[in-house]
Amino acid sequence: EVVDYASEQGFSCIEVACWPKEGAERRYAGVCHIDVETLTEADSVSIKNYCREKNVGISALAYYPNILSGDREMDARRKAHLYRVIDAAKMLGVGLVNTFIGRDRTKTVEENLETVQKVWPEILQYAADRQIRIGIENCPMLFGKEQWPGGENLMTTPAIWKKIFQMLPFDNFGLNYDPSHFIWQQMDYVKPIYEFKDKIFHVHYKDIKVFWDKLADVGVMATPLEYMSPKIPGLGDVDWGKYVSTLTDIGFEGYTCIEIEDKSFEGSEERVLDSLKLSLRYMRQFVI
Repeated sequence: EVVDYASEQGFSCIEVACWPKEGAERRYAGVCHIDVETLTEADSVSIKNYCREKNVGISALAYYPNILSGDREMDARRKAHLYRVIDAAKMLGVGLVNTFIGRDRTKTVEENLETVQKVWPEILQYAADRQIRIGIENCPMLFGKEQWPGGENLMTTPAIWKKIFQMLPFDNFGLNYDPSHFIWQQMDYVKPIYEFKDKIFHVHYKDIKVFWDKLADVGVMATPLEYMSPKIPGLGDVDWGKYVSTLTDIGFEGYTCIEIEDKSFEGSEERVLDSLKLSLRYMRQFVI
């Protein structure tokens, strides 16, 4: 159904969600478009043939957990599923898995960096041995009180990226770059594109709207959803012409995907589909 809709609307690719079948752990999670636990070679051939027939590529397999939460049992379970997603990517001929690096929100950045150095080399080597790249999205995973104070994803700023890329010098380790997360952090979302051009493996098109009157009232120490809201491209604060122009400056030729988390379009299935149509129509002025 997803592939059919993408084909009908003129989308050239989709990022395919591969969460465990047991369901969502949070909002915007839990979708299992491909069940990697039961995927067979015959299944993978069927999926590849169907996508080819509909002229829709798979940009990446997507699984965005927190494997560094500090809950050993849960982290082990999530890590094991991440390995299965990597195996599925190899089987499907998809060269990229998008995910989060994770974070123990109760610990400092420095303490989390130590954990990253212990946990991630094995994962990245496993992926490298299968010719799979790993793209880390720069979402802080800090929205409300459930993720307070530190959020659930460490790779949120260029300063931290530098430290982790130096710590983990794997060629198959890079970024799934989303400009919206810089907006509410009040950071430059264009400059890092130039600096990390060789590490940008995949791009998200999602917007964020900052309500400055609310921010003036609650301040930056408040939970972010108190003063900002995710929007579809064109209805937030990202300058999309400037953003796409920068991607052309660095010669980016990878996959780019629209990401929808706009609550204004969640009232019905029709509204959800409207958000996709509007987003595609808007981004077509910048991307063929």
